[in-house]
Amino acid sequence: MKHLKIVLVAALLSGCEAKVDDLQVFIAEVKQTTSVNIEPYPEFESKPTFIYSADTLRSPFQQPRNTGAGVQVKVAAQPNCAQPDFNRSKQPLEKFGIDALSVTGVFQSNGKKWALIQSNTGGLFKATIGDYLGLFFGKIDSIQNGTVSFTEMLPDGAGCWQKKQATLTMLSKAGENNV
Repeated sequence: MKHLKIVLVAALLSGCEAKVDDLQVFIAEVKQTTSVNIEPYPEFESKPTFIYSADTLRSPFQQPRNTGAGVQVKVAAQPNCAQPDFNRSKQPLEKFGIDALSVTGVFQSNGKKWALIQSNTGGLFKATIGDYLGLFFGKIDSIQNGTVSFTEMLPDGAGCWQKKQATLTMLSKAGENNV
C-alpha cells in the first residue's frame, strides 16, 4: 500500500512539469524585434563652489558677548524732553507687559489703597499709588473701584518719551485690558 502511494505521488508530480517553451520563444522574438531608445542623461554645468566667509562672525543663535562697555542710553538733544528714570531699581511688576496683568482685587489698609495684580504666570502682587508696572515705566496714578490708572512712557524714536494714560480693570482678564 505504501509503494502504491509513492508511485501515485510520483506520477502526479511528473504531470506538473512547466511547459514554457513557447513562452520563451515569444520573449526571444520580442527582444530581437524591439529596439529600446534610451535618451542620454543631460549634462549639467558645474557651478563654482561656495566659499563660506562668515565663520569668524558671531552665530545669530547665540547671545552677544558682553564686552564690558554696557548699554549706553541716548539722551535727547532737545531741551525739556521727557525721560524716564533709568537709574531707579525695577519693581517686580515691571517684568510683565500690561497685557499679561489683571486686577484681581482692591483693598485699603491704614488709609492707603492697594491693588492686587495677577500676572499671566500666576503670580499675585500688591501695588499702590506711585508703584511701577509694565514694560514702559508705567507709574500708578490712582486706584478706584477696581480700576488701576497709570501713566506709561513710550519712546517716540527721536530720543524723547511720550506719556500715555492707561487703565487696568478688575473685570478684564490678562490680555483684555483697556489700554
